[in-house]
Amino acid sequence: MTAGILYVVATPIGNLADWSPRAREVLTTADLIAAEDTRHTRRLLNHFNIATPQQSLHEHNEQQLVPKLLAKLQAGQSIALVSDAGTPLVSDPGYRLVNAAQAAGVVVSPIPGPCALTAALSAAGLPTDRFCFEGFLPAKQAARRERIVAFAAEARTVVIYESVHRLPECVADLAELLGSDRQAFIGREISKQHEQCRTADLATLKIMLADGRIPLKGEFVLIIAGSAATDIAPDDAEARRLLHMLMADVPGKRAADLVADILGRRPNDIYRLMLEEKDSAPDAS
Repeated sequence: MTAGILYVVATPIGNLADWSPRAREVLTTADLIAAEDTRHTRRLLNHFNIATPQQSLHEHNEQQLVPKLLAKLQAGQSIALVSDAGTPLVSDPGYRLVNAAQAAGVVVSPIPGPCALTAALSAAGLPTDRFCFEGFLPAKQAARRERIVAFAAEARTVVIYESVHRLPECVADLAELLGSDRQAFIGREISKQHEQCRTADLATLKIMLADGRIPLKGEFVLIIAGSAATDIAPDDAEARRLLHMLMADVPGKRAADLVADILGRRPNDIYRLMLEEKDSAPDAS
């Protein structure tokens, strides 16, 4: 018996006209649609008169459902994997199913289409020849700041997804840790009615979020220009700056290890600076 095909299908992130005829055909002819949220996907299917049955597949049940879905594929059924919007597996569930299908020799076929990441990059006006994707940063500030410091010296353009509730705090942390003059981009409601794309330095974007020029409504993609000074040997001033910021949130040794990794310095040199920072702290005894 010939195994079925697992189709990884991108769905609209806003404007329904962005959806390709091929993607609609795949969802129409598949035996089953594995959807992140069946209620959300049902609205899309109803709009296009697609009656294919659905199976809920999200981060909390994916591991348990993989054997069942894999058995269907091996029995000759074809499954279309979709997320709530955009390209599946880009900060969405589906990795375990795709990985299991590949390991079992099942054909995995991508059906390309809308993706907030690539759409934002295309409009940001920042370098796109090399970029990295950080997904969603941690919700807690200390962990978020630690992650930001970890990519502070990254030369590639950095792409981040962020929730509306944490965006102002995230941009404030980025401005403090990366420098307020670092160029960045905020894409809001991309491909939707109230789409907004703004490129400016982080200080300006922080103000625009505060004064309402960038409304805190909808979904956001944040893109930050890479560091322009990664080819310059770091000096103690930069190490001290990073240590000072990190030691407010994490233990001294952890802060020193992070700074040594980021700047490519000898750990013992950074530990020395860390001890000096502690000794110079106002409450040091």
